[in-house]
Amino acid sequence: MNSNTISNGILKALSIIIGVLLVLFFLYKIQSVLVYIAIAAVISLIGRPIVSFLRRKLKFRNTIAVIATMVLFLGLLVGLVGLFVPLIAKQGQNLALLDINQLQGNVESLYKEIVDYFELQHIDVEQSIKDSNLLSKLDYSAIPNFLNSFVSGLGSFSIGLFSVLFITFFFLKDSQLFGNSVLTFVPDEKELRLKNSSNKIKDLLSRYFVGLIFQILILFIIYTIVLLIFGIENAVVIAFLCALLNLIPYVGPLVGGFLMLVLTMSSNLGESFSDVILPKTIYVMIGFIVGQLIDNFFSQPIIFSKSVKSHPLEIFLVILIAGILFGIVGLIVAVPAYTAIKVILKEFLSDNKIVKNLTKDL
Repeated sequence: MNSNTISNGILKALSIIIGVLLVLFFLYKIQSVLVYIAIAAVISLIGRPIVSFLRRKLKFRNTIAVIATMVLFLGLLVGLVGLFVPLIAKQGQNLALLDINQLQGNVESLYKEIVDYFELQHIDVEQSIKDSNLLSKLDYSAIPNFLNSFVSGLGSFSIGLFSVLFITFFFLKDSQLFGNSVLTFVPDEKELRLKNSSNKIKDLLSRYFVGLIFQILILFIIYTIVLLIFGIENAVVIAFLCALLNLIPYVGPLVGGFLMLVLTMSSNLGESFSDVILPKTIYVMIGFIVGQLIDNFFSQPIIFSKSVKSHPLEIFLVILIAGILFGIVGLIVAVPAYTAIKVILKEFLSDNKIVKNLTKDL
């Protein structure tokens, strides 16, 4: 091997490394666009069965079916905004007139009632947190600041919303748009296999995301009924937030449970802790646990078995590994990504023994 060959090899390797770094840098700079595309892809997968129903059953033209689906999504979005805007406006008005010292006094009063209650039960909870000075360290003035930051971010949100809706429209109108773009970089002899994989992935993920919608809806109904029974303020909004958090596997239900616990207790500030706050909170949390049991033993197994066709243990391990490697994002995208990988492996490596075992139900 002469020096020219070695030099050319080194230059080629450096060129590849520089090219990869430039591509990664470019992707980093347009990460917001990539997020818009990813969200639009998910929405288009959810809307795909609706478009198909309108075209096949009601004989809508493709463009009219897509427009009707987009109008339906916009109607749902407006409905959600209609739930949250009055609450945010009310809280904004309250925060504008908020007496921080009075709020701190109410929280400290609730804290004292809790301590007194547990002391009567011979449980010393004050000593365990006495040295931390937790209440004095809480910055209550951060609440209005957070609201101001939220309002200032509405401009960026509106741009993102328009971008997502625009991209979603064309993904629904031309379902092969993204696939055809990818096929440009694929050798001709592998195009058919990739098309088959793409169609299979779309079908599976469409069923998966539609299943998630029903999963959220079931939890939302259960939580709403429980919160309304016990007279919790803003029951519909709280139920929706806690149900939506369930999209994050394992972590989401814990956060949702904590959120429901705090909001239930705070909605009864000024009432007797032992006679009103504690019993209501216990009953609400029992309802939350019942909802989680229904979700874990009914909703999730049906979604995983009927949509992505994977064993629950298999899904658990995939989510656990993805969470360790990529955090919250990994927990959310683990199942869709794993499903897509399984389909591609079955199409291109169907003779492999491991692939056969993993994809036997696909």
